[in-house]
Amino acid sequence: MINVIFMGTPDIAVDSLNILNECPEINIKAVITQPDRPKGRGNKLTPPPVKVCANENNILCFQTAKISNDEELIKKLKELKPDFFVTFAFGQILSQEVLNIPKYSTVNLHASLLPKYRGANPIQRCIFNGDKKTGITTMLTVLELDAGDICETKEINISDNMTDIELRNIIKKESGNIIISTLKGLINNTIKPKKQDKKNISVASKFTKQDGLIDWNNSAINIHNQVRAMVSFPNAFTYVNNKMIKILETKIGSFPSNPENYSEIIKITKEGIEVGAKEGSIIITKVKPENKGIMGAYDFANGAKIHPGMKFGDKICIKEV
Repeated sequence: MINVIFMGTPDIAVDSLNILNECPEINIKAVITQPDRPKGRGNKLTPPPVKVCANENNILCFQTAKISNDEELIKKLKELKPDFFVTFAFGQILSQEVLNIPKYSTVNLHASLLPKYRGANPIQRCIFNGDKKTGITTMLTVLELDAGDICETKEINISDNMTDIELRNIIKKESGNIIISTLKGLINNTIKPKKQDKKNISVASKFTKQDGLIDWNNSAINIHNQVRAMVSFPNAFTYVNNKMIKILETKIGSFPSNPENYSEIIKITKEGIEVGAKEGSIIITKVKPENKGIMGAYDFANGAKIHPGMKFGDKICIKEV
């Protein structure tokens, strides 16, 4: 029996916890997660999804705002004598004292093919950059962020229209099995962790809301990648008639590139709103106008009296032709 303490917080980690808990060779001794946080318009105190999962499965659960400073929790973890810590989207840095607790090591699951996209935002960044594949990596945790030796990897193909939410769901579903495989391999000495190639390191920083502003002088493919990378947050957006509109879904159009029509609405059909961009055009198919719900772009255009010849842009440069 492999004794594990699982550390995670958001929904993406829930499937992995469930799969570990269902494995007859794994004993989940405890779960560590973040404190309950205010959420929603009413700021109602809400438990993290991993806590909800632990409670539903009658797993001992601890919450801490900063595990490295939580002396009482550290003492309890030592008493539990785990073989491994398993971390997945935990959201906290572990001190060396904490890393020294497990008999074997701390195994972290990271949502990229390390050393590419170290950091907090690997799923969105690979789509934003137009990558055709990404994956999952299990690694031995060290003090440096996502820099530990690699245990196993699993590649995942990224289709041309896959969104960050869709990719996240794939990674969520696939993660538990690779964790179990890694733990067994480390116990059986069939996995020999390998150093990361320092020449190929890249960092995936979080997006800010302003990162969502579309630059219509960009290529059509880059705008499309921006839109599908930001469906969860912050949403790609632009302005028309001095009002902000979130762009939630697009596809590449067929209109040839013309510097004179960057950001210009070329045509409006039931398929959507086709807009000129550098190196082609893009068809907007789903939007969320300011202070309104999600709707099809064609319906938005009819209701807002949008017509060919108008231009998208920022609040300052908007103009009609």
